[in-house]
This record gives sequence, structure tokens and C-alpha cells, in this order.
Amino acid sequence: MSKPARRAIPRFRCPIIETHCHLDYLDAEALDEELVTAREHGIERIVTIAVSPDNLDAVREIAASRDDVWCTQGIHPHEAEKYDNSVGERIRAGASQDSVVAIGEIGLDYYYDHADREVQRHVFGEQLSIAADLNLPVVIHSRDADEDMQAILRERAPDLHRRGVIHSFSSGLELADFALEAGFMLGFNGMVTFNSADNVREAVARTPLDRLLLETDSPYLTPVPYRGRPNGPRYLPFVAEKVAEVKSLDVEDLLRACFDNSERLFFSRTPGVGSAAA
Repeated sequence: MSKPARRAIPRFRCPIIETHCHLDYLDAEALDEELVTAREHGIERIVTIAVSPDNLDAVREIAASRDDVWCTQGIHPHEAEKYDNSVGERIRAGASQDSVVAIGEIGLDYYYDHADREVQRHVFGEQLSIAADLNLPVVIHSRDADEDMQAILRERAPDLHRRGVIHSFSSGLELADFALEAGFMLGFNGMVTFNSADNVREAVARTPLDRLLLETDSPYLTPVPYRGRPNGPRYLPFVAEKVAEVKSLDVEDLLRACFDNSERLFFSRTPGVGSAAA
């Protein structure tokens, strides 16, 4: 017996901004194919994310060569032990380019502990300073580090006039409430479609409509019904559908709000955008 066909990717009227993916993980041919397919499914802009000294240049090159792709500059907590002053200067210099819209992916990860926790905290703080100096928002990774994340952001958020987003949010509701109160946005991806991810759906329900961002974190976390395949921006409509369901909203209304949120955070250079007072 043949397997039932997977449901086609839905198409919506409202354009979509993909706020977090890793396009440099694809080879040139696969990248071009993914971008074409993403456009066909309403993905108007894409932000591809730096994670390491090894891909700071690569994401900038991808963004500089395509009109609908932007990027970030930053070092993931897994890579924190590779950070030094010269890497910090590379991040500062790279972030001066028009295609760079944020400092990230930065933060803390105590689940895998690939880097010493004290080093993670130090490198996170260094990169928060870069974002504050350059008036850029931050893209934050936080896993199993809720207490330290709150402590650091409580001290440093006032310096971040454009705040930022805790991406791929799957932490506790206490961190969600704190981050929202402090003026940050929360990003949600294919995890919201997973049967076991009630905690993510609880966070979605908790998040005001004007603080929601959509992402894939591709090539990881492919949403149902394509879970098990490599992820890509093309699958973002499935994330939107599920988030809209959880929020009891029409999906077009959700997409309009998320588009405005994404544009306000990443593409406006107005001081104060994304802040608690904005």
C-alpha cells in the first residue's frame, strides 16, 4: 500500500518574512532552488543567521548577492570558546553592512554545554554590548538557562534600544513573561506543530499578537506534515497556520501582524523600535 500524499504547502495572500534560518548550510544549487520555492509560497524576505566565526562572511555574502535576503552577525553559545577580541571586531565590521539587520545568534545553552557556562555568559555580554553600541536588535538563543538569561537581560536590556527576539522559544512561561515585559519578541517555528510541544503552544497563547515572529530555524525543526525532511523557508506557512489556530485567529490576520512585527524589529532603523515603550 502506498503512503498517503502529504498536504500541499498552503498559499496565503499576505506576504511572509522568514526571521530565522541557516541558508549557508545549503550548497549553491539547493540554495537557489529553496529561494525560488520560498518565493512561490509567499516568503517575501528571509533573514539568514550567523552562528560562528566560520560563517560570518558566508551569510553576508549570501545576503549581499540577493535582494530578498538579509543576515545577522554573531556567535552562538555552542561556539563561545572561539570568541576573542578579533572575532568581536569582525562582528562589528560586518554589522556595518546594509544587509545586516541584527546581532545574533547569541545567548546561552546549558542543555548541550558545548562551551563553558562562564565563557558563554561572558561572550553573550560582549555581543550585547556590540548590539547596544550599533543600535541593532539581538537574536537570542536560550535553552535550559532561564534563570541566567533573565538575570543578564534584566541588567542589559535597558541598553538595547531596539531589544530583539528570543528565537525558537521553548523555555518556561516565566522567561516568556519576563522577556515580553522587557520589550522583547518571541519567535516560533515548526516545534509548535509537534504533538509533544504543549509548552511551546502555551507560550504562543501567552504572547501578544504584536510580539510574535515566525521562523523555521531551517534546516532543522521541519513542521508537521513534513517532519523528517530537511526544513526550509518554504514550510513557514504551516507554522503560521498552527500559530493562528492556537491564537484563534484567521491566518491572514496573523500573517499581517507578524509581517509588521518583523519589519518593525529588523528593517526599521528608528531608535526605540522593539523597546518596551515603543
